[in-house]
Amino acid sequence: MKDIAQRAGVSESAVSFALNDRPGVSEITRDRVRRVAEQLGWRPSTAARQLSGEGAATVGLVVARPADTLGVDSFFLQLISGIQEVLAERHLGLLFQVVEDVADECAVYRRWWAEHRVDGVMVVDPRTDDPRPDLLEELGLPAVVIGGVPDAGHPGISTVWADDAGAMAALVDELYALGHRRIVHIAGLPGLAHTERRIRTLRAEAERRGLTEVRSVPTDYSDAEGAAVTRRVLESGTPPTALVYDNDVMAVAGVAAATELGFLVPGDVSVVAWEDSPLCRMVKPWLSALSRDTVQFGRTAAQELTALLDGGPARTVQVPVPRLIERESTGPCGA
Repeated sequence: MKDIAQRAGVSESAVSFALNDRPGVSEITRDRVRRVAEQLGWRPSTAARQLSGEGAATVGLVVARPADTLGVDSFFLQLISGIQEVLAERHLGLLFQVVEDVADECAVYRRWWAEHRVDGVMVVDPRTDDPRPDLLEELGLPAVVIGGVPDAGHPGISTVWADDAGAMAALVDELYALGHRRIVHIAGLPGLAHTERRIRTLRAEAERRGLTEVRSVPTDYSDAEGAAVTRRVLESGTPPTALVYDNDVMAVAGVAAATELGFLVPGDVSVVAWEDSPLCRMVKPWLSALSRDTVQFGRTAAQELTALLDGGPARTVQVPVPRLIERESTGPCGA
């Protein structure tokens, strides 16, 4: 600040007012100070901001999933892209960490809070029995839960959510109309709230129609498990005529496994991926998929968190329901 003041011909206090957008200097002085600061390569010090009570200028994101499954998960890549767009506009950093389980994730939150590392956090993969909202309210860390459902029990936490139940119900309608009565849902990690919502909805829709050969099989989201489960269900005595995968990677692996076993897609078995991505259009046949704007999902979550950091109230925001994009991998039941 002393260097900037000398170069700009103003006092150090005027530099402080100008760089922190505070009243007390003219716009002409403010512009001159900023130009000099840019020339000298000045950037705000995070440590100094913390000491002055202005925060860390950083938000946190912890993912409790196997690290080897994240690199091929298009959902997280797109979600983080949307988050980063909003944070970059506000000159906020993103502190990202991958851990083994929710207990480790809670330990990270406690450490970040004690060390004043972050101003707020975004929480992904809500659980059916989730300790994180209680902990974050106890710590007083502003938080947005991504993919949860409206939660009246935690009024200080914002939620951004999609209607997975509605999407699954609409998908079952489409498959039923095509004549499919044996449907297997190759699901994601058990215990995740959105996985359980999809499983419950599929079960309810099957019961409503009197379908007895409809079920869900949890996996770890990996291509290996997607392929293994596909082989197992297709080699059963009464193989399904439709397969619904909880992500694009498993769907692509499933098509390859079905083809190896001699099944035609969609002649013998229809395939739907829950998450649409370019991967769905890089295989033959092109995969039908549930599509949503995941980048916008990330933007919305980041916007809700910055609103909390600005002192706004916690809110619940619903994003549009994923819609089915019909391509070459679905068709009338051939059984």
